[in-house]
Amino acid sequence: MYVCICKGITDSQIKEAVYDGSTSVKALRRHLGVSSQCGRCAELTQEIIDETMAGGVMASANSALFYSAS
Repeated sequence: MYVCICKGITDSQIKEAVYDGSTSVKALRRHLGVSSQCGRCAELTQEIIDETMAGGVMASANSALFYSAS
């Protein structure tokens, strides 16, 4: 799904950048250019960051539990 129409940036690109360490709208603006034109995508971008970070934390916690139980 396109998040930033001005720059043609998708949610997949944002998630990948978050996985690579860009964990704020400001960092994603520098990395991808998201929210650098009209700014309407900033709120949705932040939501994607939050969801991706929460999902990554849960995945890491589940992995830790799996390995400690083994």
